[in-house]
Amino acid sequence: QVEVVESGGGLVQPGGSLTLSCKASGRAADSWPISEVAWYRQFSGKEGEEIATINPVGRTTYHASVQGRFSISRVNARVTSELRMNALTVGDTALYYCQVDPYYGQDFRGPDEFPSRGQGTRVTVAA
Repeated sequence: QVEVVESGGGLVQPGGSLTLSCKASGRAADSWPISEVAWYRQFSGKEGEEIATINPVGRTTYHASVQGRFSISRVNARVTSELRMNALTVGDTALYYCQVDPYYGQDFRGPDEFPSRGQGTRVTVAA
């Protein structure tokens, strides 16, 4: 069952902007009020890297590479999150995906305590 769906990716020119969206359903939606939402990106052939997070009370963190250019938000009533990306560069080209994690504050996770992740949406920055 797909619980997290991202949208909004596409082709954009360098210097341009793009807003990605992430919508939760099922288990991810049920746990939304207590979940941290995180956006990751995965460069071709590399592991995914966390680039932005927002906790249940709206506190945000950013990877240094996107600090000041990207902005994460969440609309709890709609169980959605957005990632606003400005001043995009070719180096931002990647697969972007969203994670909903109700267990983010735990030191240990049980076998059934895992986050929900989407399939991702691809962003290509090119002239």
